[in-house]
Parts: sequence; C-alpha cells; structure tokens
Amino acid sequence: MEMTFISYLILCFNMSWFYNLLMIWIFVGLCTFLYLIFSNTVAPYGRHSNSKWGITIDNKWGWFWMELPALILMPLIVLFSSVEKNSVVILMLFIWVYHYFYRTILFPLKLKTKGKKIPIVIVISAFIFNLLNGFFVGYDIGYISHEFDFGPNTILGSLIFFTGMYINRTSDNKLISLRKENKDYQIPHGGMFKYISCPNHFGEIIEWIGFTIIAFNLGALSFALWTTFNLIPRAMNHHKWYRSSFIEYPKDRKAVIPFLF
Repeated sequence: MEMTFISYLILCFNMSWFYNLLMIWIFVGLCTFLYLIFSNTVAPYGRHSNSKWGITIDNKWGWFWMELPALILMPLIVLFSSVEKNSVVILMLFIWVYHYFYRTILFPLKLKTKGKKIPIVIVISAFIFNLLNGFFVGYDIGYISHEFDFGPNTILGSLIFFTGMYINRTSDNKLISLRKENKDYQIPHGGMFKYISCPNHFGEIIEWIGFTIIAFNLGALSFALWTTFNLIPRAMNHHKWYRSSFIEYPKDRKAVIPFLF
C-alpha cells in the first residue's frame, strides 16, 4: 500500500522526535560510561555488596524486577505495531524474548546467592534503564524502520548473537558452579576465562552487536552501546577485585576484551 502524503508527514514527525530523544539517550549513556570509568564508582551488588546504599531486597527478586520491563515492553510494542510480522521481525522477537526470559526468570532461579541483598536504588535504576531501552528498540522496529528484509546481515547478525549468547551462558554457568562447590569466591578457569575476567559480560556485548546487525537501526545500536557503556566499567571493577583478592590471579588475563583490556 502506497504511503499518503499525510502518512509521510506523520512518519517524518515521529522520526524527528524519536531520533532526537534517542541521541540524547546515547549521550547520557556515554556520560555515564565516562563517569563510571574516571570516578571508579562501583555498583554495590554481587561481590561488591555493601550496606551504604540504603534499603536492600533479596538478590533474586532484584534480578527479576530489573529485567522484567525489557522482557515485556519491547515485544508488546512490536506486536501491536503496524510493522509487517515477517521472518526477520519474528526472529528479532524470538531472540529478544529468548534472552530476557532467561535473564528474568531462569537466571535468578539458578543463582547460588542465598542471603545476598541488592540495594533497591540499583533495582530501580536498572528497571528504568530496561524500560527505556525496551521502548527505544521496540518503537524503532515497530514504527520507524518499517521494512525488514532477510539478507546477509540477518545471517551474520544471528551468528554473532548466538555466539555471544553461548559465551555468556557458559561463563555464567561456570561462575554459578563454582559458588555451588564453595561458598567463597574462587578464580574461574577454562573457556574464555583463559583470556578475560568477565567473559559473561563480553558475551552479552557480542549478543547485542549481533542484534544490531540484524535490526540495522539506531534503536538497536543505542542498546548495544548502552550495554557496552554499562558492562565494561562493571567488568573492570570485577577484574580489579580479582587481582586484589587473589595473589595468584593470572597476570596476563584482561578484564573484558581479549588481549586488549
């Protein structure tokens, strides 16, 4: 169906305000990244937990509420939008839900962190983070980009996404198994741990780079950037903690990007 002149004007208006907001959001992400890097601020959850950040809740419930907005909002926006639900859109919905169902429902159940708490301020921040990213990704797919054709980028992006997911899941499972065997933190070995301290974070960054290649739009790129902005400082804090906690920690192991940093 051909687009009418009025529809075209509405689309241009939607694109204008949407991309303006999205560029602001990316700029906020960059500023957040630079602040976390240069201030050495450490988010107080997991191995960095402390009681200085106010009210806390159970770690597993914290993970559930942090990830829930992304699991729900993005698919709902796309499903109720006017975009054609072709194979590429269905693929993007599938891998998004596949990732976030695991992160929201399955991952918290697998955690061996009985008695661990997370500050509610962290949960609220992550809730808002996932709400905004879920909106931007879903709205761009459903109302801005409009056309998604199966092509080389779909195949390449899928391969990259599932490679990243494999790295992320196997690394998470290694860390969880170590906590199952011993309540104290230990040095993980094997797989990508041979090269970096946080292959789980590296894998997640790779996932969303793959997703961006499939979607090929600014909304997906924004999410990949925000994931990178968030996880690199986190990984560097983990790496520093490992090196200060274990004298025998491998000297040539990097933080998050193999052979680089």
